Amino acid sequence: MNQDIQNIVRHRFSCRSFANEPIREAHQYELRQFLTSLRAGPLGTQARFDLIAATTEDRRSLKGLGTYGFIKNPTGFIIGSVTQAENNLEDYGYLLEQAVLEATDLGLGTCWLGGTFTKSSFAKKASLQEGEIIPAVIATGYMEERKAQDGQIRRYLGANRRLPFEQLFFDNSFASPLTIFNAGIFAQPLEMVRWAPSASNRQPWRIIRIDEAWHFFLKRTKNYGKGTMIFNLMQLSDLQRVDMGIAMCHFELTLHEMGVDGRWKIENPKIIVPENTEYIVTWLAE
Repeated sequence: MNQDIQNIVRHRFSCRSFANEPIREAHQYELRQFLTSLRAGPLGTQARFDLIAATTEDRRSLKGLGTYGFIKNPTGFIIGSVTQAENNLEDYGYLLEQAVLEATDLGLGTCWLGGTFTKSSFAKKASLQEGEIIPAVIATGYMEERKAQDGQIRRYLGANRRLPFEQLFFDNSFASPLTIFNAGIFAQPLEMVRWAPSASNRQPWRIIRIDEAWHFFLKRTKNYGKGTMIFNLMQLSDLQRVDMGIAMCHFELTLHEMGVDGRWKIENPKIIVPENTEYIVTWLAE
């Protein structure tokens, strides 16, 4: 990418109003080339992605998504599909957030759209196969200039409403909050997790350091998502698991840019966890 990851993360925001201007061919080419590289997530799930031009039928597919139906003039969508597997939603979020960061680097606006797309126009264009799902799509295009300025202001004001560092990250146990000072070189990767987008801005990630390992947990929001009546009726994807993949992406890309490499592993530390909290994955330095 042309810019550093931290700068891209801090400047990305959910753009809901786009300029009525097609995405330039050079940008389409670069983005499509990038999308072809997103083959498998860090936990091994196969996925595929493409950039499509927005049509009236696509916009109709958004009408059932509440506030997302108010998105104005998206000229393109990044769509993807993922196979059914144990960690497929985390892998999907990880990969698709990379596409979002690439689009942001190219000067495009983006907005995550979570819902049910299995029988939508997006499914047709993705040539959805049996056993595949589309957990989320990305609306994209050039931002209206004034909206871009307003969105960036909202982005920075919104940072003050995010949960503080010490409520998201912990040291050895959930009873011991991790401070920015004690996080050392991991302070910036964790801060980039804090800036990550999430469904309804619920910020479900909780990360605990035990020795040299960083364990990622999902703190489920009560009466939201999985298990609720609307979730079951609409057969929605578990977006809070997708959010965990986004957090993994921000964490690892920031570390990689700092020259710190590692790997993902399922290695549940089996510690006492708060209510509605479940283990997802562990990052280990190499």
